[in-house]
Amino acid sequence: MFRHVAGSLLAFAFSLLMVAPAADAGDRHSLGYGRLMTNDYFGDGKDRWRTGSWTSSRVWGSEWTGKAPASFGELIELRVSSEIFAPDNLDRPAAGDRRYAGALSLGAHSHFSWKGFETALGADLVVTGSGTGLGNFQRAVHKALDVRKPSAATLDNQIGGGLHPTLVAEVGRDLSLTPRLHLRPFLEGRTGPETMVRAGVDLTFGNVGIGELLVRESVTGHRYRVISDNSAPGFSFLLGADIAHVSDSIYLPEEDGYALTDSRDRLRAGVHWQGDRATAFYGVTYLGEEFEAQREGQVVGSIHIKLSF
Repeated sequence: MFRHVAGSLLAFAFSLLMVAPAADAGDRHSLGYGRLMTNDYFGDGKDRWRTGSWTSSRVWGSEWTGKAPASFGELIELRVSSEIFAPDNLDRPAAGDRRYAGALSLGAHSHFSWKGFETALGADLVVTGSGTGLGNFQRAVHKALDVRKPSAATLDNQIGGGLHPTLVAEVGRDLSLTPRLHLRPFLEGRTGPETMVRAGVDLTFGNVGIGELLVRESVTGHRYRVISDNSAPGFSFLLGADIAHVSDSIYLPEEDGYALTDSRDRLRAGVHWQGDRATAFYGVTYLGEEFEAQREGQVVGSIHIKLSF
């Protein structure tokens, strides 16, 4: 089952890459790579709800000039991600708490400039259900660490298997308040397993990340470095906030009695560090309640470390 899922995802992403009206394939080469791991173990440590995710991106294009190209399809990002949703109690979930879910995603996105806005537009195929193997993976890891693991009943009641085509679009504008202080308001729309519109802002103080391609991670909203300028060691400090209206979610199905909150809020802070032979990022994010029976928000942490030898 897992091989079938992986094969379907690869075929889907390959088809997206082939239809992009970019420059000749011979002119396109790898421009960068980035990833981000998020887990509540690095935040409040309570192992619940949006408990863990991993996202990785590779980007191809003809060149990077410090800003996105003018045309859709000139720069293509292949994005792979996984996420685990869990009830507050993995062993014996309370009545009304969210059901367990595992999701794998693979897609292609293009980054380009449109009427002065930094624009990202793409599609993903999200796979849910026990066939992803994420439930068994978490169970094995927690068993090895001798911590509470999801029970068989919890995994048996997880969100069912399915293939969910997803469209994602974001527009933003970088406003340079000073050479080291940048403000970036943005709007995002998403339809697929969850359908939502989101508005927010990111504030960056420092030199790391300026003139680079940063990609927004879906759970926290942190932007991780994909095309990097490693020639300028230093720090950048980040603050961000956004609010979303979610109209439906397969992870919180209405037929199961879940009522979505009127809004979904995120507050985040983080720091990028660039050294001579290493880079690192740590960020912390407050995620507000997503459904009415969720008694409080949660705090998750995100990390990235890269060493060069």
